[in-house]
Order: sequence, then C-alpha cells, then structure tokens
Amino acid sequence: MSTHRLVDPKLIEQARKLSGKRTKKAAITLALQEFIARRRQKSLLDLIGKLKWNGSYNYKSERKRD
Repeated sequence: MSTHRLVDPKLIEQARKLSGKRTKKAAITLALQEFIARRRQKSLLDLIGKLKWNGSYNYKSERKRD
C-alpha cells in the first residue's frame, strides 16, 4: 500500500507546492529528510548547558600545523 494514501492529501499537496517537487513521493521524502535533520539539530541544542566546558582549553593551539 502506498504511504501517501495514509497522509492527508491536503498536507501532501501543500508540501509539494512549497518544496517545488513535482511528485508526491519527492515531497514526502524531502519532508522526512528535513524532519530528521531538524530533530537531530534539536537534540544537539538540548545538550546546551549539560556539557562541562574547560575554560583553559586553547582551541588555537590545535590549529597549528607541524
């Protein structure tokens, strides 16, 4: 069974128009890729304030080439 039959046709059509994709499949694929990317970004943002920062770390010293 086609997955797009399970999704509201109005949503698919809006996604297709906004994305500029010609097919429903392409619009759904892009929407899922963007959803996944956004959730991954959000999970990184959720780490703010939870990681310990070493204030004495010198990032410039790591850039030096031998």
